[in-house]
Amino acid sequence: MHASFSENLEKLERDLRYPFRKRDLLTEALTHRSYHHENPDRVPSYNERLEFIGDSVLGLVVVEYLFNFRSKFTESEMSEIKSYIVKGSLLSEVAAGISLGRYLRLGKGEDETGGRAKKSLLGNAMEAVFGAVYLDAGYDTARKTILGLFEERILEAIRSGQYHSYKTELQEESQMRFGVLPEYRIISQEGEEHLKTFSVEVFIAGKSFGKGTGRNKKEAQTSAAKEAMEKMKRLAS
Repeated sequence: MHASFSENLEKLERDLRYPFRKRDLLTEALTHRSYHHENPDRVPSYNERLEFIGDSVLGLVVVEYLFNFRSKFTESEMSEIKSYIVKGSLLSEVAAGISLGRYLRLGKGEDETGGRAKKSLLGNAMEAVFGAVYLDAGYDTARKTILGLFEERILEAIRSGQYHSYKTELQEESQMRFGVLPEYRIISQEGEEHLKTFSVEVFIAGKSFGKGTGRNKKEAQTSAAKEAMEKMKRLAS
């Protein structure tokens, strides 16, 4: 067993804000198939079944939260936001935020090739942990645990509009109307390295259609594309 897994799991439970009644469920959620394959007699199960359950529970929690949100989202909007929130890259960020990788039980080869930092592996394990919480304590507790880790990210996605691919929408509209692709130009970068704010302006056929700001280039481009789409809709009306 990897030495890091021998650390007291109470730290992880504190980060999850949930103490397991059946610690075996948490252990299974942290067990990768590579560890099981190297120890089949001692370790009879691994986390893929829990991952399957956790994926469903996570999706339901996010959709329920959006359904009851103060803004009444359409079915299409809820689908877009849910897809953005439950995607693997965001799951791996949440997992990294609670140092989930250090607790994983990995086979020797997987461990030596950087498995503890692999985004797909972290995202899958995070879903497995949610599945374990659900089986250990039921939906209400799983919902509380998930929102404790995800609520701020959901609100940020709603605030920034990043869940919607305004850049793709603008690209399609620009090609249809003008036969060219949008061009994004960085206007300015302000602030210290870890607290930078980017300003971006988007041009179509040499004409400015929108400006946006964000904490990174992608967010700023999304904001600019959103403004450009709103301008196009006004011009078409």
